Amino acid sequence: MRLPNPRAARSTSATDEHTFRVQLPKQIAGPVIQVAKRLLIANLVLFTAWLIVYLDRSGYDDSVDGEVNALDALYYVTVSLSTTGYGDIAPVTDTARLITTFIITPLRIMFLIVLVGTTLEVLTERTREQWRLSHWRSRVRDHTVIVGFGTKGRSAAETLLSTGLAKEQIVVVDPSAKVIDAANADGFAGVVGDATRSSVLERARADIASQIIIATQRDDTAVLVTLTARQMNKAVNIVAAVREEENAPLLKQSGADAVITSSAAAGRMLGLSLVSPSAGEVMEDLISYGEGLSLGERPVSKNEVGRTPKECDDLVVAVLRGHRLMNFDEPEASPLQAQDRVVIIRRSVERTPTKLRKGDEEDTGRFRTPPKMRPAKPGWQNPRDELGH
Repeated sequence: MRLPNPRAARSTSATDEHTFRVQLPKQIAGPVIQVAKRLLIANLVLFTAWLIVYLDRSGYDDSVDGEVNALDALYYVTVSLSTTGYGDIAPVTDTARLITTFIITPLRIMFLIVLVGTTLEVLTERTREQWRLSHWRSRVRDHTVIVGFGTKGRSAAETLLSTGLAKEQIVVVDPSAKVIDAANADGFAGVVGDATRSSVLERARADIASQIIIATQRDDTAVLVTLTARQMNKAVNIVAAVREEENAPLLKQSGADAVITSSAAAGRMLGLSLVSPSAGEVMEDLISYGEGLSLGERPVSKNEVGRTPKECDDLVVAVLRGHRLMNFDEPEASPLQAQDRVVIIRRSVERTPTKLRKGDEEDTGRFRTPPKMRPAKPGWQNPRDELGH
């Protein structure tokens, strides 16, 4: 029988605290800039103290000649701020003594803080980091959680950014600290840890996220993450990627709203590009959001209600009615109803990420950006004439 070791328990707790942590992106100035800033502050403190002493030089006595000039004032300030204090120059009037007590002394403390700033910075780093985390937790909501930041996760993040989503609205979860460091360098907040554990997803605030993208390397991991995320947030939109097509139904049963089979999709693209290189190029263009032609989804406008998909302003390829997705040429797709959504092809123009006001709706559809983001319609042009629809 083996009893638990308290030291081992503390070690495990410390390891968990180190492993499952939130990392926020930060900008670190170079050593030359940091030294230059501290020298500038020190010189400003020195100049301020010298100016005060020089303006009140009549209140100080020099043991050598009895007078205090500009050089004597600089000498007195230097030895005072460095806490040396030889005593050859001393305040003799009440005003000079008050200045030394209430002005020179605080400046001396400030000067010492600048000199030992590196040590104080290390001591206050944890406090500042805790404050940043508390501030981040109080503000983040309706965000996107990306589990796995490999090739698939990075591509998903780039696509979301091209739709206008701000980097502050994306949180990356990955077990590798190096990967999270790279995500921080790109401007994303990150959580180091295993996303199959609810505590890790809680740190990423998955319980109040609007959507979760699962792009793990293993299908079994994707299933566990999906189950955990769905249990934590019943309303979140979950999109998961799997390697093997036979695992897609399991992901659906686990709670994923959409499942992408990466290997099968890549194989279909390879076959299409071999049979028709031009068609393969067009498909690649369609799935590359923000470049050339792009697929999008939007609600049916008021003037389109009662029309057929072919009569819409945009090139409609599918109609979403409730939970049923229909091709544009199916008889049931016509006429369009007010609650319908249409999948369209349109020309895209690159846009810079912007934040929308609270209450704004998105119009990109099932694979939705968070409600706070909406692609601007002036950025699209009708490709109907070019495609001959």
